[in-house]
Amino acid sequence: MSFTIKSRPFSTLRCLQHENPLGLPRAGAPPRLPRMQRGLPQKRNIPNVKKVIAVSSAKGGVGKSTIAVNLALSFACSGYRAGILDTDIFGPSIPTLLNLSGEPRLSSNNQLIPLSNYGLKSMSMGYLIPEEAPVAWRGLMVMKALQQLLHEVDWGGLDVLVLDMPPGTGDVQLTITQQVNVDGAIIITTPSDLSLKDAVKGVSLFRKTSIPLLGLISNMSSFICPSCSTPHPIFGSQKHISDMCHQQDLKLLGEIPLDARICEMADAGRPTVVGDPDGARARVFEEIAREVAGSLGLGK
Repeated sequence: MSFTIKSRPFSTLRCLQHENPLGLPRAGAPPRLPRMQRGLPQKRNIPNVKKVIAVSSAKGGVGKSTIAVNLALSFACSGYRAGILDTDIFGPSIPTLLNLSGEPRLSSNNQLIPLSNYGLKSMSMGYLIPEEAPVAWRGLMVMKALQQLLHEVDWGGLDVLVLDMPPGTGDVQLTITQQVNVDGAIIITTPSDLSLKDAVKGVSLFRKTSIPLLGLISNMSSFICPSCSTPHPIFGSQKHISDMCHQQDLKLLGEIPLDARICEMADAGRPTVVGDPDGARARVFEEIAREVAGSLGLGK
C-alpha cells in the first residue's frame, strides 16, 4: 500500500510560532525586555531650535493651522526668531497660509533651507510636491518624509518652532511625541461636544508621552455680529469649555471668535496678525503668544 505525503500547511517558522503563541521565553533563553522598552527610540532635539511647541487638535476642521500660523507670526512680530513646521504630510496648509511656493534649496550640508515670509521661517511637504498632486503614500514613505522634515532642515537658529500637527493621534503624532523633545503642547478645539471629545484624546496622548500641556484655545467661540458687534455663541454655552479645562486641569489661553475676515485673510495668504495687525483679533493672538512665551521662559 502506498501513501501520499501531503505538504505541510505551515512553514517551520510558523509552526514554531504556533507552538509558542504567547511568546513566552524558552528554557535557557535570556529574559526578554518589555515591548515598549525595546521599541521606544530616544528623543532628540531639533537642530538649532531652542523651544518647540506642538499645536494639536486631534480633529480636523477646527482651524488649527490658522491658529498655529497666527501664533507663530505673533512670536515673530514680538521679536523672536520664529519658525513653523507643517507636519501634515497629506494635507499641508502652511504654503497657502503664508502665500509661499517653490521647492526649497539645499544648504552646503544637504539640508533643506526654509522658505520665509512676514519674518517667519517655514517648512512644509507642500513645498516639495506639486500643489495639485496627492500624497498617495504608505506608512514607510510618510515616516521617511517626516524624519526629513524634523531633522534635516537648516533653521539657522530659532528661539521657537511651532509644529502644526495633523489631525488625529496616529503614526505622525506618535513619532513626534516619542522622538522629538517637545517643550509644550497647545490644544485647539471648538466649544462643540464633538470637538471636545476628540480634544480630550489629544490631551491624553501628550500626557502619556510626558509632554507638558501649555493650555487650550477655544476657536470659533462665538459669532460677532457685524452690525451690532454683539457676540453670539453658535455652539451653545461656553460652559463646555470651562468644564473641560477644569476636568483636564488645563489653562484656557484664549478664545478666538468666528469671523469671516479671519478666513478671508488666511485664504489670501495674509493671516490676521499681519493682515490686520491693529485689530482686536490680532491682539488676542499676541496675548496668547505672550503668555506661552512666559510659560516656556523665552527670553529675547
